[in-house]
Amino acid sequence: MVEFGIQQIGLELGTGAVIGGLIGFTAKKVAKIIAIIIGLELALFKFLETKGILTVDWGALSAGLINASQNATKAASGAAASDQPPGIVVSFLSVIPVSAGFTGGFVLGFKKG
Repeated sequence: MVEFGIQQIGLELGTGAVIGGLIGFTAKKVAKIIAIIIGLELALFKFLETKGILTVDWGALSAGLINASQNATKAASGAAASDQPPGIVVSFLSVIPVSAGFTGGFVLGFKKG
């Protein structure tokens, strides 16, 4: 049986929170940059289309996005959870402090980013 002390749990919780905060902050900054790039790209496509330089099939472009999201949903829901290792409960319980700290830090970093 794995034993944890209060100090060990606090250390793992704090470490997870710091790492989660940094990753959350960075993820939000990266998401903003990607959104700006995609927005500029679409605006450029529209501008070039109005000048007659480029022809964009907007229906095919949006249909590709819809199909990609449907495929991702099917893949996520079709994952089977058979053949679990016998120590899965112990493994799960041992990562709770780090996971909780990481999740809290990630949310906080994402909000502040």
